[in-house]
Amino acid sequence: MLSRVNRETVDLSSYPDLVVVYLGMRVNRLYGLRTLMARGPRIDRSDKPEGLLAHEPLLWSLFPMHLGICQYWRDLPTLLAWTRSEPHRLWWRDFLRDSGGTGFWHETYLRRGGMEAVYDDIPQRRGFASFAPVQPARGAMFGSAARVGRPEDDTVPAVTEDDLYTPGTGH
Repeated sequence: MLSRVNRETVDLSSYPDLVVVYLGMRVNRLYGLRTLMARGPRIDRSDKPEGLLAHEPLLWSLFPMHLGICQYWRDLPTLLAWTRSEPHRLWWRDFLRDSGGTGFWHETYLRRGGMEAVYDDIPQRRGFASFAPVQPARGAMFGSAARVGRPEDDTVPAVTEDDLYTPGTGH
């Protein structure tokens, strides 16, 4: 029996500055399962921040375990404000100091134009990194606002290079 497809679309005219973010956390080592279960869910339990329109969990793969999120934000300033607030800022700082056997990545797409990504301890190239040249996320490429071409929005980063690296040593 044939069934008609219920085909729909959306009117995004009320969301001219829409931002879509895909995020993933991948288990790289067995003890990373504990990290994923302890650190990953904390983001989901935070109150719905200003500007977050939708938050959808994803399963990228079972082996290796790789969970994700797709988020829709009203605009880049509200997304950046949330990334610089607690508990997200602390989560990000702690992860960048010790990934706990996991890897983390995100890709950001702006309706008005611009895309950016970062991959931390992701052993297999994915997304943009599967076809575009990869470089260290340092200097001008450290913060997401600069990577997406909006450095004016990067006034107070969630975590600075100085928070992570000893100046002059590269570590």
